[in-house]
Amino acid sequence: MKLHILGICGTFMGGVAALARELGHTVEGSDQNIYPPMSDQLAALGIVLKSGYAPEHLGSADPAAAPDLVIVGNAMSRGNAAVEYLLNARLPYVSGPQWIGENVLASRRVFAVAGTHGKTTTTAMLAWILEACGMSPGFLVGGVPENFGVSARLGSPALSPQPAALDFVIEADEYDTAFFDKRSKFVHYRAQIAILNNLEFDHADIFPDIAAIQRQFHHLVRTVPGSGRLIVNAEDERLVEVLAMGAWTPVTTFGIDRGEWRARLVDADGSRFTVSYADREIGEVHWSLLGRHNVMNALAAVAAAQAGGVEAADAVAALAQFRSAKRRLELVGERAGIRVYDDFAHHPTAIATTLAGLRARVGAARILVGMEPRSNSMRAGAHAAELAPSLRDADAVVFLQKPELAWDAQHVTGALGGRGATAPNVAALIDDLRRRARAGDHVVFMSNGGFDDAPRRFLTSLG
Repeated sequence: MKLHILGICGTFMGGVAALARELGHTVEGSDQNIYPPMSDQLAALGIVLKSGYAPEHLGSADPAAAPDLVIVGNAMSRGNAAVEYLLNARLPYVSGPQWIGENVLASRRVFAVAGTHGKTTTTAMLAWILEACGMSPGFLVGGVPENFGVSARLGSPALSPQPAALDFVIEADEYDTAFFDKRSKFVHYRAQIAILNNLEFDHADIFPDIAAIQRQFHHLVRTVPGSGRLIVNAEDERLVEVLAMGAWTPVTTFGIDRGEWRARLVDADGSRFTVSYADREIGEVHWSLLGRHNVMNALAAVAAAQAGGVEAADAVAALAQFRSAKRRLELVGERAGIRVYDDFAHHPTAIATTLAGLRARVGAARILVGMEPRSNSMRAGAHAAELAPSLRDADAVVFLQKPELAWDAQHVTGALGGRGATAPNVAALIDDLRRRARAGDHVVFMSNGGFDDAPRRFLTSLG
């Protein structure tokens, strides 16, 4: 079957493309913004990428070239030229989540990882634990896990101890499915084991308040069978409220300070910690990741793996070899004594926990931040009041304020006590940071978009 994917370079849709190609379909796709790492991954799979959303990509000039099915990403909306053409031409179309639910997940045991923060890292972590323990799972991750080098794969039934129960680990996003399906993506996945990692207000463009997000999480809870398992953050009161709406599945809890699965930080930066279950120590983890948030992610992944039949000690041991997904405080390089990082920041809590982990690691060394408000919620100003406090561990912040930003970023930089500045474009932001940086500094670029490849451009500018 010939498939055309609209929005193919998004992390989720790029994963859908990779899975469809592995299933033997002919796959092509369109996107407005084609940039690495997803563009590199798709090109390596032989998937043709087309720039923009022209009707010609769907066969308007040559109906014989039309795809058999169009898979529509949730970034598409009415008014988009390709969308208007596919509707007028009555081309068959489906959403990405529905396609993967019907064509990939229906025959597999599904581990779904939900939460406002940590979905990508925890999904990659759980997939790695299952891999290290010989289960060869399929997965779809909203990034490129360095243990695997790809964002998605079907898995290998021949290598699984139980081929009939081939496992699939999927990042379960609460964002809406498509312009024609406003349910959260994760309701399409029919998980047997679901992680509820945390819950905060986000996606202000589609959710009016936290209660609306909680209702979507409860829709996920409703789809998990009684023979499955819910893995729930015991420290998150909003998740407690979600379960109070009704739960029909056994619940396992985790948390550093409360829950059945616990962790004790041996090193303050989270690089070494012990894991225990029901007050019995399972083992110690010494890894390359930083931060309390990643310790919580590890507890969730270990608990889910154990619920799936992995020995707890083996799950804990596998974490020592885990390498996070790209753009999760990824060290891009070091030049002139300055270390440069790329981080996928989308929410004040994620910013704060990432910088806190780095601060615990580097001590008194200076941390400089280049910040792009890229998510819909960020651009709308929904998190503006929380941004300055989230940057408390930064010694200097240069905030990208493009002319089209709907709010004045000086409300953030002005609250940083002289540590903040704005820049009108990426080139100016890089120049400002280059003037500030000196040997021994740690420079972190934070954005959930391409950021015009700012981290690598900055590294090059250091000479």
